[in-house]
Amino acid sequence: MSENRKGFDILHDGSVNKSTGFTNKERDALGLRGLLPHAVSTQELQEKRMLASMRRKAYDIERYIFLSTLQDRNEKLFYQMVINNIEEIMPLIYTPTVGQACKEFSHIFRHSKGFYITPEDKGNIRNILDNWPEKDIRAIVVTDGQRILGLGDLGANGMGIPIGKLALYSACAGILPHQCLPVMLDVGTNNEEILNDILYLGYPHKRIEGDDYFELVEEFVMAVQDKYPRALIQFEDFLTPNAYALLNKYKERVLCFNDDIQGTAAVTLSGVYASTRITKKKFSDLKIMFLGAGSAATGIADLMVAAFEAEGLSNKEAREKLWFVDLNGLVVNGRTDLMPHNLPYAHDHESLNFLDAIDSIQPDVLIGATGAPGTFTKEVIEKMSAINERPVIFALSNPTSRAECTAEQAYEWSKGKAVFTSGSPFDPVDYHGQLFRPGQGNNAYIFPGIGLGAICCNASTINDPMFLTAARTLADLVEEEDIAHGTLYPPLNEIRNASLEIAVAVAEKAYEMGLARDERPQDLKKVIADYMYDPSY
Repeated sequence: MSENRKGFDILHDGSVNKSTGFTNKERDALGLRGLLPHAVSTQELQEKRMLASMRRKAYDIERYIFLSTLQDRNEKLFYQMVINNIEEIMPLIYTPTVGQACKEFSHIFRHSKGFYITPEDKGNIRNILDNWPEKDIRAIVVTDGQRILGLGDLGANGMGIPIGKLALYSACAGILPHQCLPVMLDVGTNNEEILNDILYLGYPHKRIEGDDYFELVEEFVMAVQDKYPRALIQFEDFLTPNAYALLNKYKERVLCFNDDIQGTAAVTLSGVYASTRITKKKFSDLKIMFLGAGSAATGIADLMVAAFEAEGLSNKEAREKLWFVDLNGLVVNGRTDLMPHNLPYAHDHESLNFLDAIDSIQPDVLIGATGAPGTFTKEVIEKMSAINERPVIFALSNPTSRAECTAEQAYEWSKGKAVFTSGSPFDPVDYHGQLFRPGQGNNAYIFPGIGLGAICCNASTINDPMFLTAARTLADLVEEEDIAHGTLYPPLNEIRNASLEIAVAVAEKAYEMGLARDERPQDLKKVIADYMYDPSY
């Protein structure tokens, strides 16, 4: 803490402020005498006070605003609270509450937390990056707001997503908060309701498209390489065609990944790995069906191809185990409405609707990534239960209101047979005396650890073997007690340890593949653990 900063300058800087946590000695040294109440509070006592205040709020969106304000005011206390109460607070700072926060972003705006780029900044992005005060950025989460969760085009209101993701980077993996940068590529919105909102804070025009769009993204990515050469770029909530176009353009050029495609893929693959401990089936024997054929679903399938190949299957054999159903039915050869990323999964088969496809294909695992609530109907779950002793059901759409089915529905309709996982949290379910704890296939289990590992070894790129390593490492952390309750992921309160283990495994893979630019330390795990942010006073 700089000696020339005194009094209110200290109290108004959330990165250093401890409020009533400053000791008497610190108060004397920093010119804080008279500016704080007499009592010196421990961080534990402050946390109790803040938790009580948060819990008094009537609605989750009010709790979100409260936590956001605390983050601005006392960063260390905020992160200590999140880490110590992760199961309660993660749904408030990320899914599902972040969905509502994004929809209302311009209405609840209090304090700017990130960096905004509009088409008016074209040709000047590298210069305006100098306006950001931090010189050593390691993690950037960027969105253009076009496909926020299952909510669609929210324009600049989507900034809530990068802010929330980076809070999880710091809480779940210890990325230093000042090394994180949320970015909104505010290229307009086609959402008329938002454009007509007088309180809307974003670029009030229709979205730019085509060359204009990709040129702006290119300028941003190259500006980052110049300004922050060690930074990881995480692409988040882009519309499927753009998500794939940008990932394919940059994944071998810069340190980046797309969380919706690759992060979702790794956390889902990890859950499928873990499910085999319940179903007693070999992973290489599984047939997997997807409802939904967007970037999340095909991203999962692409990584699963690599996973099947690692088990000894050919590429053709791997793809034949993966089937898709979209709005127009089973994805088969001969359809003229398929996107390029769907074509590798179009099989020679008659066209069928969803229910008939289940009958015909007889999948072991059903994965929903539709954004359409209620699409796993009673009949769907009953069909899966008729062909599987333990049907594996992944209802991944976020937020909770968009889930393909609820945990209670899955267990009730399957008569307790389902192995259920969702993208957003569901409470435990007591089914006729048997307690199920549905796992949450939350990307927070994967992306913070991937990012931590890549950052700590200064990786040049991130590839599929690194995501496979992360998925296997996470699956191996699931304890037998979790499996006994139908849970396919470790407890959330173990997430920092999970992130550390994933980071070490990912960094090891980067060194093995020649992708790490820093020299390998003798004790890699200690170096990564020592880097991780500790918010305690």
